[in-house]
Amino acid sequence: MAHKISCIKLLPLLVLSGLLFSGTVKFALSTGGIASGCFESERQALAKLKGGFTDPSGRLASWVGKDCCKWRGIVCSNLTGRVVEINLHNPYVDDNLSGDLKPGQALGGEISPSLLDVKELKYLDLSMNNFGGTKLPGLIGSLKQLRYLNLSGASFGGTIPSSLRNLSRLQYLDLSNCFAELSQNDLRWLPSLSSLRYLNLGVIDLSEAADHWLQAINLLPSLIELRLPNCFLSKLPLSLPFINVTSLEVLDLSNNNFNSTLPRWLFNLTRLIHLDLNSNSLGGELPDKFANLASLQELDMSQNSYLEGRLLKSLGSLYDMSVLKISTNRITGEINDFINGLARCNDSKLEKLDFGINELSGNLPDSLGNLKKLRMSGIPESFGQLSTLVAMDLSENLWEGVMTERHLANLSSLTDLNLNKLSPNSSLAFNIAPGWIPPFKLKYLYINFLLGLRNQNNLKTVVLNNANISGTIPDWFFQLNLQLDELDVAYNRLTGEPPTSLMFVDDQSNFDLSSNLYEGPLPIWFSNVTTLYLRDNCFSGPIPPNIGELMPYLTDLDISRNDLNGTIPLSIGNMATLTTLVISNNYLSGEIPRFWSNLSLLYILDMSNNSLSRPITSEVGFLSSLKFFILSNNNLSGKLPSSLRNCSSLDSLDLGENKFSGNIPAWIAESIPSLLILRLQSNYFTGEIPPQICRLSNLHIVDLSHNSLSGSIPLCIGNLTGLKVELTNADTKRQEAHLTVVAKGRFVQYDQRILYLVNSLDLSDNRLSGEIPKALTSLVRLWTLNLSMNHLTGKIPIDIGNLEWLETLDLLSSNLSGPLPPSMTTLTKLNHFNGKIPMGNQFLTLNDPSIYEGNVGLCGIPLPKLCPGDEKQPQSPDDGDGNSKSEDGDDDLEHLWLILSIGFGFFVGFWGVCGTLILKKSWREAYYCYIDRMKNKLTALAVHLTA
Repeated sequence: MAHKISCIKLLPLLVLSGLLFSGTVKFALSTGGIASGCFESERQALAKLKGGFTDPSGRLASWVGKDCCKWRGIVCSNLTGRVVEINLHNPYVDDNLSGDLKPGQALGGEISPSLLDVKELKYLDLSMNNFGGTKLPGLIGSLKQLRYLNLSGASFGGTIPSSLRNLSRLQYLDLSNCFAELSQNDLRWLPSLSSLRYLNLGVIDLSEAADHWLQAINLLPSLIELRLPNCFLSKLPLSLPFINVTSLEVLDLSNNNFNSTLPRWLFNLTRLIHLDLNSNSLGGELPDKFANLASLQELDMSQNSYLEGRLLKSLGSLYDMSVLKISTNRITGEINDFINGLARCNDSKLEKLDFGINELSGNLPDSLGNLKKLRMSGIPESFGQLSTLVAMDLSENLWEGVMTERHLANLSSLTDLNLNKLSPNSSLAFNIAPGWIPPFKLKYLYINFLLGLRNQNNLKTVVLNNANISGTIPDWFFQLNLQLDELDVAYNRLTGEPPTSLMFVDDQSNFDLSSNLYEGPLPIWFSNVTTLYLRDNCFSGPIPPNIGELMPYLTDLDISRNDLNGTIPLSIGNMATLTTLVISNNYLSGEIPRFWSNLSLLYILDMSNNSLSRPITSEVGFLSSLKFFILSNNNLSGKLPSSLRNCSSLDSLDLGENKFSGNIPAWIAESIPSLLILRLQSNYFTGEIPPQICRLSNLHIVDLSHNSLSGSIPLCIGNLTGLKVELTNADTKRQEAHLTVVAKGRFVQYDQRILYLVNSLDLSDNRLSGEIPKALTSLVRLWTLNLSMNHLTGKIPIDIGNLEWLETLDLLSSNLSGPLPPSMTTLTKLNHFNGKIPMGNQFLTLNDPSIYEGNVGLCGIPLPKLCPGDEKQPQSPDDGDGNSKSEDGDDDLEHLWLILSIGFGFFVGFWGVCGTLILKKSWREAYYCYIDRMKNKLTALAVHLTA
């Protein structure tokens, strides 16, 4: 009976257990939610921290209100709501102090002790501010949760506090240049930071640690990057009993006072990628053990003065090397073997090579040309002493530095000078005094700056392309009475009267005024000018009607991108040698004259973006050499003349955005087999797509959109091998200068440099019906596929995932049905999709149902219509406010441990007591007897107190 009674008494205990466990789990899970606002204690601590700072530029103006998690530079944990990051890095100067650091932009003052109340702080960055010599407080060593500490360039005072040894979790420490004045420091605090992966103590006086700095560093087993430049270290131990920093990838010991040979332990750091020992006093010969550092990419041993011996062949075997500097040493021997060693690698990564001021000998071998990524760093002033130099061509390189008059001082024999730098990556600057008179008389000049030209009356070729010239050409230039064969002043800001009075003496003279600010009527030059480029100016009015009579020998005429109006002169037909005619982007109107019969050499014809009208005449068939036929965006009408089939060499046929009608002729494929681009969009073409189109095996851009084409997509569409293979650089010469393609839901203009990479098929906005051919999935290099706004039916081909290069897929407003094939999840490059989203990969983020509007047969998430077998919509990856939830990796782990520890602690604590009572009768009876005695005592005490 007593046993039954005790079991009955245990029943409330079991019920309480269930309630407590449920509450415990709910509490643990609630800690995983995003906290609203921030903790009041931390908000007050940050407010006091702000009060200790001076902030003349108002960078902390957002530090108001109750939610400190929204303050600038403050990051809170998504799980606990605690402040975990304070990032007050000065954004007005970079980490190399190369910006313009102004007092009004930097924080100052002092660090308040209230920072210690931010107990979960893991990230603290006060770099590039100006604390004006205020002592670096030791309280930072009490922030024991810190993983990241950056105080570089912050102008503190004092020395490194020894309390930093308490930051045992620290992984990143940057104190470089953090002191306003240099004071001697030691490193006895450092070995305690066993988790450190990055350490930068640059420009800190570590002379007190000269005897033990390496031993302290060697106790950091996780260290990956070590930077100790300019630290007043004088001793470089040659050996160590053991190497504990084998994970090092970056080692910078430059600008110290080492005067020994290279240490043996250095060559056990086989993971090194970057090694910088420049500007020391290292001596001895370069050891062959450099071959051990097979991962090395950057090596700087320059300015050591005492390094000697022969240039090592082993250095030439480091095929990952991109930067090698050994200048200002005593390296001897021939350079041939070293260069040949580097050149053996078919894909050499070497970009920068500096051997200056050594004692090397020999000839530069031809294999130097195999180092295709090599960039020359500068032009020495001694170059200007080559008094017998006749021709100097330093163009099209990625030069750096500054060129002055001294580089050209004694080049008295020079006649040809080419310093043209078309590459935007070149950083070579020119500092030539305006009144400087060169010692040479040039005939050929290609430069990007204004060199002294007043005495250069022998010039025949003048190229001042992109030379930053503005205003008018000065009168003294015309007074030189130059007899030119070429004048190129394109890409400047020239104004005034075009220089039509210049004499061109050669039978083939070139003139280029492109991309300037010239205005007025279109100018005419002498008849011996053969190439005339006046594009991208502000010329207006009609094209002179007698232009073909005054300049009959023109081979290239480009007057595009001006404000010209009127009609196209018939006299252009007199230019029998014309190969390029570009008159696009003007306001020309009327019909195209019947002058084709005299222009049989025409190679490029671009009349796009005008207001030309009427049909194309049959005389166009005389253009048998034509490669580019571009008449888009006009008002041309009628059917395509059958004589166009005579233009059998066409690479690009661009007739889009006109009013052409009729069927797309089958002879396009039969007569123009080399076609790369077929663009007929936005016309009135009708009928079916001729299956003969499939014979155009080179096509890589096909745009037949916005017409009235009917029927089905040809089943032979898979024969378009141009959409299966990648074109090469050689194919760039067969591309238009510019072409606009609909991609990624918008109009994208590609130029000649990239156009050969674009593979596009656009059949949208027609009346096409039937199913999507399975053969279409074999066009594996397709970038853009647009089949929207048609009457297509059936399912999307199951192998659509074969189109692994596809970036844009548009199936909007068709009659497709059924679920999308699972293979679509393999389209990892797809970033614009109109159609139903499958579940997987990047499709989980494309959850807007509106993009499937019009495809009533499609089903599945996120559409309201579910496919058979679908039960419910999954939750959006976004939260209720539409903001994606992000979680800190460390907090995720802590959250997991929190739940596990609470659950385990509850189990052990509760059931360790209750389980024992349930299983052991004698303990249970003793426990309840004790409870009864305590109850009786408490009852007696209560009665006594109330009596």
